[in-house]
Amino acid sequence: MKKITGFLLASLAFSHPVWADFTPRTAIEALPQGHDLALIITDPANGKTVFSQRAEQLQAPASTQKLLTALAAKLYLGNDFRFTTRVEQQGQDLIFRFSGDPTLSRNDLTAILKQLKNKGIRRITGNIYLNGSQFTGYEQAPGWPWDSLGVCYSAPSSSITLEHNCVQAALYSDQSLGQLTRLHIPSHQPITATSLAKVVSKSQQQAEFCTLELQTRPGNHYQLSGCLPQRDKPLPLNFAVVDTEAYVRSVLQLELERAGISLKGDIIRNDTSYGEVLVTHHSEKLPALLQVMLEDSDNLIADNLAKTLGQRYYEQPGSFRNGTEAIKAIIGEHTGIDLSLAVLADGSGLSRDNRIIASDMMKVITHIYQHDDSLGLMKDLPVAGLTGTLRYRQSVRQEPIKQHLAAKSGSLYGTFNLVGVMTSKSGKPFLVVQFVTNYLPPEKPDNAPAVDSEITQFERKLYTELYNAF
Repeated sequence: MKKITGFLLASLAFSHPVWADFTPRTAIEALPQGHDLALIITDPANGKTVFSQRAEQLQAPASTQKLLTALAAKLYLGNDFRFTTRVEQQGQDLIFRFSGDPTLSRNDLTAILKQLKNKGIRRITGNIYLNGSQFTGYEQAPGWPWDSLGVCYSAPSSSITLEHNCVQAALYSDQSLGQLTRLHIPSHQPITATSLAKVVSKSQQQAEFCTLELQTRPGNHYQLSGCLPQRDKPLPLNFAVVDTEAYVRSVLQLELERAGISLKGDIIRNDTSYGEVLVTHHSEKLPALLQVMLEDSDNLIADNLAKTLGQRYYEQPGSFRNGTEAIKAIIGEHTGIDLSLAVLADGSGLSRDNRIIASDMMKVITHIYQHDDSLGLMKDLPVAGLTGTLRYRQSVRQEPIKQHLAAKSGSLYGTFNLVGVMTSKSGKPFLVVQFVTNYLPPEKPDNAPAVDSEITQFERKLYTELYNAF
């Protein structure tokens, strides 16, 4: 066995390296002081551990938690599952029954109304009821940070979902210094937004400790404040819909007018209404949904699938609470993996309350890998330098790691995770669970030389060493 230095012995106090030929000392040394690293590498051919550090430590999984949601959905919902939106008729009233379809678009809504018109419905003398009884409880999970609820990666998980509960906008700061920025919202979007953010220079921004801030108000109103450095091109913005019911009500009213269908009554939320089915719209099947969820790390798909699992498994309206319990129960029943120590608050990993033991995550990715013929999830993992969230990840987009690492990424403030499979130079696969938390390197002065970040150096060294070692 190679001699382990005093520094490494101290830093790996909880490590259990099994293969003495692989100890990623130089990679770990690249991480800043104060970090917390749980790292497990295994050989799936024989189940042996190549390297292990803090394997039993609870860590924030971030978006790697979507692997649990994907596995449970595959096991319980099956490949033929699709979200379904229906329009029903009850006397003079119409009922729009939503199922939390995260892919339901405005164009889909237009097509639904066209089908209604083709069935002879050109005037609705009663009301339109929005039925969202599939889900219940909070639309934002416990532990979602309050200061990101207005942006689209925190879009509310609602049964009444349209356009991914997200509105695109643009903020212009090409005016003179000191003037207010200009905010553009597409005219067809029924939200209101204002900007009180001023145009500043980069030096002013630093001197005044000024940032761009977003506040949301009832009725889907958004206000920007603070400042934005002067720039030639607009800053793309994505606002998360705050009031999903009000948003869908407004969009539906506009689309009814465009379709030439008059409405005498009102558009009202009613979760107890039922009627005869007139029109049915389906999302794509589960495999297509999971591909987007895993490649692009789509939070809304993950959270609405989690609530759907809770609804189906417990036969009651889905919620974050019963959805996460269903995920653990389904995985336990079908795979034997005990996730009782895991703390799950949502299906996406966005919540800061989520915790999972690294060794449990290794069991999950091992099961997914070993049962790929039936599950088919490995092909949906982002591939380094090629697809999804790893396409432009600086640490892994270059040779020799490029296209040899397929992994689900996960990032939160101070958290950088990867879970997947790395193929070595000889073609041998290794499963990896990388949980880096408390990653808070000291800020560098503006005149400091441009160098790769510590996390970039760590990941590049780790996976390059693993590629070359076997």
